[in-house]
Amino acid sequence: MRAAIFLGAHQPLEVREVPTPTPGPGEILVKVAACGICHTDMHYIDHGVPTFKKPPMILGHEPSGTVAELGQGVDNWKEGDRVLLPAVLTCGTCYNCRIGKENICDNMVMFGNHVDGAYAEYVLAPAKDALVLPDELPLEESSIIADAISTPYHAVVNRGAVKAGYNVAIFGCGGVGMNAVQVAAAVGASVIAVDVVPEKLEIAKKLGATAVVNASEVERIDKVIKKMTGGGVDVSFEAIGNPTTIQQAFSCIRKGGRTVVIGYTDKKVELPAAKIMFFEQEIVGSLGCRPVDYPRIIEMARIGKIKVNDLVTARFGLDEINKGFDLMRNSDPHALRSIAIP
Repeated sequence: MRAAIFLGAHQPLEVREVPTPTPGPGEILVKVAACGICHTDMHYIDHGVPTFKKPPMILGHEPSGTVAELGQGVDNWKEGDRVLLPAVLTCGTCYNCRIGKENICDNMVMFGNHVDGAYAEYVLAPAKDALVLPDELPLEESSIIADAISTPYHAVVNRGAVKAGYNVAIFGCGGVGMNAVQVAAAVGASVIAVDVVPEKLEIAKKLGATAVVNASEVERIDKVIKKMTGGGVDVSFEAIGNPTTIQQAFSCIRKGGRTVVIGYTDKKVELPAAKIMFFEQEIVGSLGCRPVDYPRIIEMARIGKIKVNDLVTARFGLDEINKGFDLMRNSDPHALRSIAIP
């Protein structure tokens, strides 16, 4: 099979012929229809964040496709079935899995990190983890549900505990932030989208934002948002991974409010401990998504509560996959999510 191989940091992916894997007991071989091109992969390529499996390896953790071959003992799938594969596989037996926090499984395995991923024609997966993808959803575009939609869903619904009628602010309207906008809107919140790119703010409006703020045009974002909401938002989300925007997101919440950090940064962030204590404010992290939530997300997409097609703005064959990463590096204001199509 053909695959885009990660050779190491600061090197482009290299398309090669590699052996097609054979499914073992309890596994399925999936013919990849598409795989989302994610910033996480760019952290490995551009920033030297180490993968658990040492290169050379295959990146890509947002796959959709069809079942191509069944391993021994697999009787819940048949060849040709449409499937979505979650970005992270869980063990189901560790303490966190047992208490319903599978997304922080002690033994988690991530495609394109611990094991070979889906920037390839085929990918192996445990049969127990694959999810049915309904015929009503597009096979290729739905690949982004695996991470770009499921991650903000978990952040909004579980970690942010957003309810209908809440005021929320979402900092950063990239792929993850834009999906946080539409998930928060879908559950009935009033959403303020914050970014510095006018084009992205316009897209956020189309995806359900009730108001937008260009942070580059205001002196104090917290004053603006507190005036708009009568004291601050119930929940703010930071989807960039920048110490400054984490501080800004925290500064915009009301007394008793909550800030959810979705974006990754390895830098330290200073926050006012006095406010956290005296105003009973919270700051929480959010990682990935629990397996139990995927059927709900897929159903929301199937009935149109969450848009999928509109979020995919570019498609690249394996031979062009490095152009997909260039598109992210260049911060095209119209680019939300790109997918690789083997």
